[in-house]
Amino acid sequence: MRILIQRVKKARVRVSEQEVGAIGRGLLLFVGVSADDMDEDIDYLQRKVLGMRLFSDEAGKMNLCLGQVQGELLCVSQFTLFARTKKGNRPSFVDSAPPEKAKQLYEALVAAFQKQGVKVYTGIFGAHMEVESINDGPVTIWMDSRDRE
Repeated sequence: MRILIQRVKKARVRVSEQEVGAIGRGLLLFVGVSADDMDEDIDYLQRKVLGMRLFSDEAGKMNLCLGQVQGELLCVSQFTLFARTKKGNRPSFVDSAPPEKAKQLYEALVAAFQKQGVKVYTGIFGAHMEVESINDGPVTIWMDSRDRE
């Protein structure tokens, strides 16, 4: 699984001009699922995202995690995170999971965050979405569950 994390002051996602999810201070997560991903990828990323110290303390250092600032999550599925771009000018998405598997693992990740008591909002899986955010910093982090030690 791949997650692009953005620290935000606020973010929202709309489908057909209807707001379906919105947060204040927190993290906007774009989540991509590959054909090779499994439940252990969910456990790893849930722990890493919630433990990441991406918020500033009183001294201005990034020493606080999402829970310490009572932040929220906005999770948006994004299969394009697994785009292959080496050949030609049209991206290939052959490494992305089939929709059924991707939806199951995406929803399991959302549930894993919720189980930890985090306020989680989402877009609509598979829908054409408009995502708006006010990045804070900007702070943008790339995570791939295959890169763990």
